[in-house]
Amino acid sequence: MFVVNNLGLATLFCVITMLGWGSWANTQKLAGKDKWPFPLYYWDYALGVFLFGLLWMAALGNFGSAGMSAGENFRQAASGPMAHAVFSGALFNLSNLLLVVAIDAAGMAVAFPIGVGLALVIGTVASYIQSPKGNAVLLFGGVLLVLSAIVISAIARRRLPRGAGRNGSAGLVSAVLAGCLMGFFYPQLASSLSPDFNSAPIRAGFLTPYTALALFAGGLLASNFVLNTIFMRTRSLGYAEYFRGSARLHSLGLLGGMLWMIALSLNLIASGVVGPAVSYALGQGATLVAAIWGVAVWHEFRGAPRGTGWLMAFMFVGYGSGLALIGMATM
Repeated sequence: MFVVNNLGLATLFCVITMLGWGSWANTQKLAGKDKWPFPLYYWDYALGVFLFGLLWMAALGNFGSAGMSAGENFRQAASGPMAHAVFSGALFNLSNLLLVVAIDAAGMAVAFPIGVGLALVIGTVASYIQSPKGNAVLLFGGVLLVLSAIVISAIARRRLPRGAGRNGSAGLVSAVLAGCLMGFFYPQLASSLSPDFNSAPIRAGFLTPYTALALFAGGLLASNFVLNTIFMRTRSLGYAEYFRGSARLHSLGLLGGMLWMIALSLNLIASGVVGPAVSYALGQGATLVAAIWGVAVWHEFRGAPRGTGWLMAFMFVGYGSGLALIGMATM
C-alpha cells in the first residue's frame, strides 16, 4: 500500500484536504442554480464518495510493498474495526444532512459556526486523546483562534438582512446535533486503523487506511437509503425526479463526492505522520476556504453594512493564524 513518512508531504496532504473540504460545496451551489434540490444532488454525492473509495482501495491500497494489500487486509480484519469504519460513514452522513437542515432553518449565521465549531473542538480533542501526537499547546491554541474566527464570521453574517420564514430554534438544535455527530466521525474512523500503519507492520485485526476508507464509503452510501429518503420525503421529492435529472446535474454531484473523498483519503494517510488530531484540525481549516469562495466568488456579503469588511478581515486573520499554529504543532 502507498504510505507517507515525510512531514512536508503529509502537511501538503492536509492542505489539499482543506481545499477539497472547503470547495466541494461549490458543485452543489452550481446544481442549485438549476433548481436541483439538495437531496437529489446528495444521491450523486454519496455515489461519488463510494466509487472513489473503491477506486482508491483498488489502486493505492495494493501499491508497493509497505503494510498490507487491501485484499489481505480484508481477510484478516476483525469485526470491531470494520464496524467502526462503517459506522463512521453513517455517522458523517447523518451529521452532514443535519447541517443542511440547520442551514435551511436558521441560516449560515447560526448553523455553520455552531456545527463546524463543535465538530472542530470535539474531533480534535477526541483524536488527540486517542493518539496524542503534536504539541498540545500550539494545537489547542490554534483551535481557539479558529473558533474565534468562526464567532466573528457569525457576527458578520448577522449583519446581513435575514431571510423570512426561518425557524431559529429548530436550526439551533439541528446545528448542535450536526456538530456533535460530525466531531465524532473522524475519531471513529481513525480508531479502526492499525497504529503507526505508515511505519510498522499492520496489527492483526486492524485496517489499513484504504480498506477503512472503502468501508466508510459503504457505510455512507448504505445509510443514505434510509437517511436521505427521509430527507426527500420532508421535501415532497420522489425518486422519479432524481432520474429525470440531466447528465450535467448528476456529474456535479459525483464530482462533489469525489472531491470530498479525495480530501478525506489524503487526510487519513497524513494522519500516520502528523497524528489524527493535527490532521483533522488542519482539514477543518476548510471553513477558511469556504469563506473565501463565499466572499470572492458567490458574493455572499454583497450589500452588507459598513464595518462588515473589517470583521471579515479579522476572521481571515484568525483562521490564518490558527492554522499556522496547528501546522507548527507537528514540528
